[in-house]
Amino acid sequence: MTLSPFAGKPAPAELLVDIPRLVTAYYTGQPDAAISTQRVAFGTSGHRGSSFDLSFNEWHVLAISQAICLYREAQGIDGPLFVGIDTHALSTPAGASALEVLAANGVTVMIAEGDEYTPTPAISHAILCYNRGRTSGLADGIVITPSHNPPQSGGYKYNPTNGGPADTHITKWIEAKANELLGNKLAGVKRISYEQALKAGTTHRHDYLNTYVADLINVIDFDAIRDAKLHLGVDPLGGAGVRYWSAIAEHYKLDLEVVNKQVDPTFRFMTVDWDGQIRMDPSSPHAMQGLIGLKERFDVAFACDPDHDRHGIVTPSGGLLAPNNYLAVTIDYLFQNRPQWRADAAVGKTVVSSGLIDRVAKRLGRRLYEVPVGFKWFADGLFDGSLGFGGEESAGASFLRKDGSVWCTDKDGLIPALLAAEMTARTGRDPSQAYRALTDELGEPFSVRVDAKANPEQKALLSKLSPDQVTSTQLAGEAIQSILSHAPGNDQAIGGLKVMTENGWFAARPSGTEDIYKIYAESFVSDEHLKQLVAEAQTLVDGAISAK
Repeated sequence: MTLSPFAGKPAPAELLVDIPRLVTAYYTGQPDAAISTQRVAFGTSGHRGSSFDLSFNEWHVLAISQAICLYREAQGIDGPLFVGIDTHALSTPAGASALEVLAANGVTVMIAEGDEYTPTPAISHAILCYNRGRTSGLADGIVITPSHNPPQSGGYKYNPTNGGPADTHITKWIEAKANELLGNKLAGVKRISYEQALKAGTTHRHDYLNTYVADLINVIDFDAIRDAKLHLGVDPLGGAGVRYWSAIAEHYKLDLEVVNKQVDPTFRFMTVDWDGQIRMDPSSPHAMQGLIGLKERFDVAFACDPDHDRHGIVTPSGGLLAPNNYLAVTIDYLFQNRPQWRADAAVGKTVVSSGLIDRVAKRLGRRLYEVPVGFKWFADGLFDGSLGFGGEESAGASFLRKDGSVWCTDKDGLIPALLAAEMTARTGRDPSQAYRALTDELGEPFSVRVDAKANPEQKALLSKLSPDQVTSTQLAGEAIQSILSHAPGNDQAIGGLKVMTENGWFAARPSGTEDIYKIYAESFVSDEHLKQLVAEAQTLVDGAISAK
């Protein structure tokens, strides 16, 4: 990984996106459905792209919106559709385009009061609250967001009636129908003017902000935070939750300072990420330099990305916690401090999350539910309470209400942030101190993610490798204990391989967008052992994909 000279520094003017050009390209560009990079493509978090390269513009949004209307009709989903947008420049025009199609199709749409920006978890929360106790007339939702991606990006996510990210069979259906509409030059897309759509009898306003904020009392112990008189800081990173934090502070009488209330689609207030991009990633130490620099001012500080489905935690004693480290701390705390949760509620993690989580779950006596990358795999378990917690290595997590019922089946960046304050208040240790205590007991992990070159054919081979194609019996001086091509939690393909020893593991997966594969690795021995593990992992994978 080669660091940009701009990494960790304030964004210079030359890196700022030209917003007028970006929005103009949204309305003027016409994608060619015959070109793969210009088609609708749903990844683990919806369709993403930029109007500059014809991968996200008005045609995509119109086609996806019509496809969702057709999907709802085919599935008999006739309740309200909760719609939210984040603060990226393309989100507001995309939200308008979507509403024009939804209203023309007679869909009951719930948009934010006062055109408020709406975090992803607030949409999931609204869907679940509406559907509670219902068996018909169920609601679903749309979030217009590219998450933490750079300012020139746009994104579109669909959340079905379980409130979580749409499963693959749903997104494949929507993707195919949307591309069919693109190929037909939008023939079959129903649409009315934005002014008509706003006035339509099916378009309603919903108070996402106050509804979500008032219900947080059922997830977080605010009395403990308030009684401990903690001084808290938060940087919304110019995201959709920018006004939520002040509302939380006022509603629960917290000493919570919002250090940055700016909403600017260029995100010029950010420090630059490792690769020279402006990226609102709350888990990146380069992007989070602003808040890290203020760590001494607060007992605990935190940040969330533009749609507030990711979190970053900063403490005076440890600075920014790595996402995996905080997930382990969160799990350890929650399962000892939520007595009303089911005794069999499991711990959910992705296959590339830290092995420290495995050790914490074992010590707690909780079942580990290990799944492929993608938060959608946690939605059903969080919905029925069989999962107490679901988390992924990219700083996305959600967990149950205090009574063990569902809160949110999508990633929620706000509640892990607030939990950092709760655990500090109730234990007298901040999350960094709690992490050090965990590693003293269970061992300290050393982890890394590296990229290696692979052509499309090799990437395809890697995604289909089976364990018996790996002939090695040793990895970094230890016997290989298991080789996985499917996640042990749900037996779904992980799109690569995971190889495990007693004190280390690696997972290799092809990139969906670049000619590389990614190696995630972790050692419980040393940094030197980690380097050896990575080197042997690359040799092992290269041999497997070239020998095929």
